[in-house]
Amino acid sequence: MPPMRSFPLPPIPALLLSMLSIQAGAAYAKSLFPLIGPLGTTGLRVGLAAAILMLIFRPNLRLLTRDDWRAVIPYGAVLGLMNLTYYLSLERLPLAIAVTLEFLGPLLLAAALSRRALDFLWVALAGLGIALISPHGTGAALDPIGVTLALVAGAFWAAYILLGGAVGRRLSGTTGVAVGMLVAAVVCVPFGVAQAGTALLAPGVLLTGLGVAALSSALPYSLEMRALRLVPPRIFGVMMSIEPAMGAVCGLLFLGEALLGLQWLAIACVILASAGINLTTPRPPPMVEPVS
Repeated sequence: MPPMRSFPLPPIPALLLSMLSIQAGAAYAKSLFPLIGPLGTTGLRVGLAAAILMLIFRPNLRLLTRDDWRAVIPYGAVLGLMNLTYYLSLERLPLAIAVTLEFLGPLLLAAALSRRALDFLWVALAGLGIALISPHGTGAALDPIGVTLALVAGAFWAAYILLGGAVGRRLSGTTGVAVGMLVAAVVCVPFGVAQAGTALLAPGVLLTGLGVAALSSALPYSLEMRALRLVPPRIFGVMMSIEPAMGAVCGLLFLGEALLGLQWLAIACVILASAGINLTTPRPPPMVEPVS
């Protein structure tokens, strides 16, 4: 990986490009569903992302202690389960809806860790967004299983944030991410092989999977590492709040997934709630982007 100084982008554009890369990678991954299914896509993408990160950062696994593994294995397992449930939700939901529902996990975690009266306002605003976007809301009917899977993915994202703190205290950032992704691959790849089998080895599928892994992991991680060195955590959290809007734009541009007006309003409610809780909390917990 080039050194961080080789990226000429200022931190805010770097974060925007990172989010665009992640959501474009998700849209690109969705194009693989007809060929290898969501589990095959997840296994392929996480497996290739693990290979990329291991090659770039080359962590020495023999130096990890038993306590290091006790921290990194749950972290990587949750990362893998988050990816599996999120991609299963993408099979049933538009990209923008799935990422908005998933985003509730870290948002509610931030509210729970803050425990201030004002945070109930932000949770209520997010709840309004979910009411508008729910299968029984006033918008277009959504698959209830897809909604449930996206919410479960959000819960795994919240757990990923908490477990990531423990890993970060024991291992360097690059080692923790690379080894965590390796553990996630151990979780995801068997599901992918069970669903897609040898179709995972088709040259076109492998090439597309490599592109998805680069868009979803290598490029955004590089950009976010630069941004995190230059912007306060609060600003980082507020910037990450627009991730659902990025998902909506990528879903429309790359997948033709148009949203209704009420669905846009629901996304706006979740974005405002997330931005509000980051702006009004003195020391907000970092809204860690899932390495996916």
